[in-house]
Amino acid sequence: MNAVVGLEFNFDGIIEALAGPGIGIFPHFIDSNIVASLRHDLLTLPAGELTPAAIGRERDQQTNERIRSDKTRWLEGNTPIQLYYLSLMARLQQALNRQLFLGLKDYECHYALYQAGDFYKKHVDAFRGRGNRRITTVLYLNDDWQASQGGELLVYSDQGSSVLHRILPAAGTLVCFLSEDFPHEVLPAQRDRMSIAGWFRIDDPIAPAVML
Repeated sequence: MNAVVGLEFNFDGIIEALAGPGIGIFPHFIDSNIVASLRHDLLTLPAGELTPAAIGRERDQQTNERIRSDKTRWLEGNTPIQLYYLSLMARLQQALNRQLFLGLKDYECHYALYQAGDFYKKHVDAFRGRGNRRITTVLYLNDDWQASQGGELLVYSDQGSSVLHRILPAAGTLVCFLSEDFPHEVLPAQRDRMSIAGWFRIDDPIAPAVML
């Protein structure tokens, strides 16, 4: 992708979902050509730039393959397609602040590659009442994903006792939810599974994820 294209998106559905149940699932949110460019960007990263994902933050950060086994790489706007996605999320941040008065100040995101058999056990993305991650976003980049291939995102009720949503990681699907309110996990898949996970924040540094 040689240039950033226009950012003509309607965010009303996301705003309504976050103001209501606190979660929204939006198939085909992004054009297939954009998804393909993001997927290509991920797959052509230089060797070694995808590294084992960690939990915690800064001095407390550590890898733990019993909890998660994916590999990640933060988006820093190094390519036109990364700039496009970050610009899109900046537009969404403005809309959320304007409509829901959330006071969001920043957005960060990373590519996530789950190779066959990889997983991320049940967790939440922020401490309740203390976390500065307010909204989680996940965009899936997987072309022609079949239900038989696994890799679903399971989203649980606030108490973590029942599954509210079982989401296939199909290309172009965007998932948005309140970071404090929804425990979730990634099930193992039978093929490589690619996504962009991101968080709108109110402050820095970020509170680490909480494992349930």
